[in-house]
Amino acid sequence: MRTLLSALLFTLCSQIAHAQLATPNGSGITYGHMHLNVSDIAQHIEIWTEHFGGEEISIGPLRAVKFPNLIVMFAEQTPTMGSRETVMDHFGFKVRNIQQFIDKWESAGLEMGRVFTGAEGQTNAYVTLPDGVYVELQEDQGLHEEFTGYHIHYFTQDYESLLDWYVEIFDLEIRPRGTIATTTNVPGTNLSFGNASAPRQPTLGTAIDHIGFEIENLREFCQQLEAKGIQFEVPYREIEALGLAIAFFTDPGGVRIELTEGLDVH
Repeated sequence: MRTLLSALLFTLCSQIAHAQLATPNGSGITYGHMHLNVSDIAQHIEIWTEHFGGEEISIGPLRAVKFPNLIVMFAEQTPTMGSRETVMDHFGFKVRNIQQFIDKWESAGLEMGRVFTGAEGQTNAYVTLPDGVYVELQEDQGLHEEFTGYHIHYFTQDYESLLDWYVEIFDLEIRPRGTIATTTNVPGTNLSFGNASAPRQPTLGTAIDHIGFEIENLREFCQQLEAKGIQFEVPYREIEALGLAIAFFTDPGGVRIELTEGLDVH
């Protein structure tokens, strides 16, 4: 009886752990969220829960879907353009069984992209959600869960200098991801940077409106960024309705960034 109870408790704790953001690094940083502009939140939540296995949650008045390593939030407004026209081209998940996902996705009549061998030698695929939200999948049969957040991918003609900027601002290290040399990591996600053949647009108002990092001691971290020359569009403030502290600024490529503290409790 005790052995069975211990096993059940272990399983429950594992499920809870899998649903959380990653453990912050030594600088108190982990990856937090993607914030999408969509014309129909209910439609998106149905797709993200039904096909990606996410869990619908509320963050104050905001509706969101939670995954291991990542929360996807929504604003109900028609985006000015899809993500592929912007510097934040797409974001990616690892999936345990990619063919199972593809079969279900295609049977629902959703937009399927190419299937290919990715940078890490695994089967990858692209899909496009309504409103032009572009998502990459990478198979990993060793996952304990069906899906985990995995990477975000920037495309810009100044991709190398943008990578260097992130490394400096967030105190990171350049670490290749498979055959992609220009990447870095924060707990919970890989940040990959690629070359664009033409100029890309900033993200504000588009399908992927902004990205988010969860920060311990956010007020102090914002002070450190100000000392590095960062100019905040929304300086540090506490939002009681959301139970969060937040701050906003935009990277040199035009990707809007939100910093949060308190998102990891959801």
